[in-house]
Amino acid sequence: MASYLEVTWTDEPTGCRGYLVIDRLRQGASSGGLRMREGCTLDEVRDLARGMTLKEAAVRVPGDRYQPFGGGKGGIDCSPHHPDARGVLKRYVAAMKPLLETVWSTGEDLGVRQDVLDEIAAELGLRSTIEAALRLLPDPEASLAQVKAGFAVDVDGVSLADLVGGYGVAIAALTGAARVFPGRDDLRAVIQGFGSMGGATARYLARSGVSVVGIADADGLVVNPHGLDVEKLLRTRDAFGRLDRSMLAGGDRVLPREAWLEVDAELLVPAAVSYALTAANADRVRARLVVEAANVATTPDAEAALHARGVVVVPDFVANVATNAWWWWTLFGDIEPTAPAAFTKISQVISTLTAEVLSTAATTGTTPRAAATRIAATRLS
Repeated sequence: MASYLEVTWTDEPTGCRGYLVIDRLRQGASSGGLRMREGCTLDEVRDLARGMTLKEAAVRVPGDRYQPFGGGKGGIDCSPHHPDARGVLKRYVAAMKPLLETVWSTGEDLGVRQDVLDEIAAELGLRSTIEAALRLLPDPEASLAQVKAGFAVDVDGVSLADLVGGYGVAIAALTGAARVFPGRDDLRAVIQGFGSMGGATARYLARSGVSVVGIADADGLVVNPHGLDVEKLLRTRDAFGRLDRSMLAGGDRVLPREAWLEVDAELLVPAAVSYALTAANADRVRARLVVEAANVATTPDAEAALHARGVVVVPDFVANVATNAWWWWTLFGDIEPTAPAAFTKISQVISTLTAEVLSTAATTGTTPRAAATRIAATRLS
């Protein structure tokens, strides 16, 4: 089925291209983040928008005030390290302002931080980048204040907003591990990407007793078969999720970035770029459980190859839905803007959804993605 709307934009000063795809409208609105990375394409943004439609539907809880929006996604083909990256981002948001005011609510994604988006929105006369959702509420200002209160919550020195997504991925991973590795208490994990999503996933897996034996960032792979000091690495990473190599422990080793697939571990979490697992590298995966923290982390060919080998892939629109859902649960008043309320709701919803997806996949003999897609379609109807 064709997308509801596709926009291609060109930034005159730099020549960079930007894209917006609205896959569907529900309640007259769509939801999905805005990413900035060199090489971003319209096809990628289209895939991400379709995934957002599924993500919104999969997390639906009957009786909640928040009910699914359609999926919409933005992308800019520009490195976030470009000298004029903020200027490109601001000009893109200005061009999309009419759609942000009416049908597309967005937030941070790969290469874009929410605080920068909020600054730009204010400069352009927007209350927020979620205007399209605010117009559906009886008291938009009070609801927006709730979200801002949630962003202001500090958990161990980190904003709650930077933790909820990875916490949800960790819950999905632990739920999946209980099914794939029943009774095991010696699980090891490798995380690709150490930004807000990958870092929070690593933190909550480690706190649950999983040994994080490998972390890959843009500069390479750091491994330790006895487990990395996740908390120390989190304290010393930079704003782009790069590990400080000078702070590594004695037993830590640095390997080429592409070696992340071959580390001995039960659990693999791609938490960086899309299309990280492809038909060309799927045979190198040693883990038996893959949990997608990144959007569209696995290509269809790779997923088919992994499924044939008995590798379970928990799809992105199940595993990483917590950031998106937390925004809306807080905005619509389904939870209070506190860490306990957020973590409790995420645990309940993500663990139940993941268990249902894996059970359905096992019963029907399909992939978890096929099972989750069927569940999402049922919830939309």
